[in-house]
Amino acid sequence: IDFDSILESIKDLNSLVGEGISQIEHTPRGARLRRPEPLPLTLYQNGIVVGNGAFRPYQHPATQQCLQDIMDGYFPSELQPHYPDGV
Repeated sequence: IDFDSILESIKDLNSLVGEGISQIEHTPRGARLRRPEPLPLTLYQNGIVVGNGAFRPYQHPATQQCLQDIMDGYFPSELQPHYPDGV
């Protein structure tokens, strides 16, 4: 696992969605600025944890697909239903 490449790809994806930039959230009384909640990705020597999910070993096919999506410059396809604009 090339952790440096993974981290570089994650930085690129974060910049695409405007990391640290507030977004407009419409409320019943108007609107307010809100920072998007980050989704933590924890990398371990033998696997990953996405958000508050379970530990996933690198050998698991879903973990391999998640990391491959990131390395290819895409948000993990497994997150698209919950985060259609990226996270």
